[in-house]
Amino acid sequence: MRNPLTLVAISDTHSLHRHVKLPDGDVLIHAGDFMNAGRNFHEVTDFANWFMNQPHKYKILVAGNHDILMEQNRFGCLEMFKSLEHYTKPFYYLQDSSVVIEGWKFWGSPYQPEFFNWAFNRKRGYEIRKHWDLIPEDTDVLITHGPPLGIGDETGGGHYGCADLLVKIQEVKPALHICGHFHAGHGTVYRDETSFHNVSICNEKYKPVNAPHVIKLEE
Repeated sequence: MRNPLTLVAISDTHSLHRHVKLPDGDVLIHAGDFMNAGRNFHEVTDFANWFMNQPHKYKILVAGNHDILMEQNRFGCLEMFKSLEHYTKPFYYLQDSSVVIEGWKFWGSPYQPEFFNWAFNRKRGYEIRKHWDLIPEDTDVLITHGPPLGIGDETGGGHYGCADLLVKIQEVKPALHICGHFHAGHGTVYRDETSFHNVSICNEKYKPVNAPHVIKLEE
């Protein structure tokens, strides 16, 4: 039995989350880059307090390349989310892992092809493909920080998404793919059986100008 869910999806808030007006929904998803500089625990605590105070029943977080502390000290960072006194609603951090919510399987991964000297970088080809090979065939909602090649991956006049991720999505055919990373790629693309959502809140000038995506998940 799978219940209808309303997803509210954002990414790339870069410590400007308090400027974001969130719609109502069942599941709040952040697809990475909640930090900016990425090395200051104050960024983590401020975001955690904001994120966990939102009224959505479920919360899912995937890290991004700016979230350096999430790679260097993941357990310390997650303690900031889970030890908050007001923490009452289910919170899930996904790093090559999944969670089933009301019958729907969500899989999340923070990795992306090498992009400067940031976090969760992997070389294109075998190194990054090892992560995509872990995606289960029964995934309904795939959340990755980076986009697949050619879909929501525009930056600097070119396309820099992951070709191996695109191949895996075409194999698994999730109902939804949610990502961010390349701010100029913000928007929705429908291709075959999957709707692709680049949910970056900030534009290329790091201004929080884009609205969250509200996505209906139903049979």
